[in-house]
Amino acid sequence: MKKRKIGTTDLEVSEIGLGCMSLGTDQNYATQIIDAALDAGINYFDTADLYDKGLNEQFVGNAIKHRRNDLILATKAGNRFERDKEGWEWDPSKKHIKSAVKDSLIRLQTDYIDLYQLHGGTIEDPIDETIEAFEELKQEGLIRHYGISSIRPNVIKEYVKRSNVESVMMQYSLLDRRPEEWFSLLDDHQTSVVARGPLAKGLLTKKPLSTAGEKIQEDGYLDYSFEELKVVLDKLSSHDEFKRPLSELALHYCLAHPTVAAVVCGASSIEQIEDNVRAVETNPLTEEQVALLKSLTKSSTYEQHRS
Repeated sequence: MKKRKIGTTDLEVSEIGLGCMSLGTDQNYATQIIDAALDAGINYFDTADLYDKGLNEQFVGNAIKHRRNDLILATKAGNRFERDKEGWEWDPSKKHIKSAVKDSLIRLQTDYIDLYQLHGGTIEDPIDETIEAFEELKQEGLIRHYGISSIRPNVIKEYVKRSNVESVMMQYSLLDRRPEEWFSLLDDHQTSVVARGPLAKGLLTKKPLSTAGEKIQEDGYLDYSFEELKVVLDKLSSHDEFKRPLSELALHYCLAHPTVAAVVCGASSIEQIEDNVRAVETNPLTEEQVALLKSLTKSSTYEQHRS
């Protein structure tokens, strides 16, 4: 599989990454999924300490401990929780992050994390203190690089301006083109996008729209009403210019933008992994096809947290 660099780093990641949140709660099956992903050429794995309150990291650690050198590992921090208590609290403090990374390293059974990400963020956070924590972790060799996972423009602007952040994980797809407004800013700072949700909760797959969840059938998806979804998905699926499965079109659309370093897809089966890998191994979209896709979909922007 083709690889791309994240930001200015030496991290060369597969164009498709595995989002580990959907691995489930069975260690054996989680290991099978991770092994299948590695065998298919995926080398980028993304988890978070909050997923199943550490259990997800533990599963990933058990699965990769004999293949650590074969992959690039990303996880996230910023949510303080206790395994035996309900809920969690947002805590981007230096004290918490420097404590949380040690817990993640134990669960992941590794000496270092390739990409450590802040799992959220608000403009009211002690941003300089958070950056200081990440920089110290780099100096200590516990992490190689750091990024943030955020869809808040005001937070993203502060981090690219004030830190050495290498990536921003953002929800991005043909049906959620909000990040595109900020690609030029990220390019100016040599910061990559790691795209999550490229298949828009399964809307951009072969699954019939009639099987969409009740919430989507009632409220639509983002700024698409359910009726608008019917129209746009029909156009994308039947247009003579494309003649590709919808999921293939969706993944290639994200990858058509050089700001995007990797597209992270969840997978609850080996078949899903194989389908995603096959999809990106086909020919990329032409500039004309990308322009056509943009004309068929909404160029939405973030309405909140802009300043």
